[in-house]
Amino acid sequence: MSNPSPERAKEILSSIKYLTVASITPEGLPWNSPVFGGPDESYNLYFGTHKNSQKARNITVNNSVFVVIYDSTTPPGTGEGVYIQGHAEVVTEPKKIEKIYRSLKKRHDDHFWKLAALGEGGPINIYRVVPETTWMNSSSRENGCHIDIRVEIDL
Repeated sequence: MSNPSPERAKEILSSIKYLTVASITPEGLPWNSPVFGGPDESYNLYFGTHKNSQKARNITVNNSVFVVIYDSTTPPGTGEGVYIQGHAEVVTEPKKIEKIYRSLKKRHDDHFWKLAALGEGGPINIYRVVPETTWMNSSSRENGCHIDIRVEIDL
């Protein structure tokens, strides 16, 4: 595990293709969803979801989200993750949707969406997550035991 840094966080955001987005249901329950997505040049995150999915309904009521990006294939104690608390918003402008679509398509060889499926006329909304606070994990020891800690970083 490397030292937490903005540079390392940006590498992780740029290389990992799946985000885990946590939202809150209207009843106040946690809801966690893995989604395909990626960052823009300012490290806002983008993902798509069906307009009537549980996470879409959750974000409509409360747009606060918590996103985790990590490589789940590494051995225990060696993984690095980026943790982002922010807010999510639907992208509605057609030119922005097309730009995001093209960016996401580069991250996936056989993209499962068609551009026509996104936005006003289609079943999929594109969401932008604007980071408010960002952390990376690091390790420490307490009473001889390995513990996982979070270190706040600036993207």
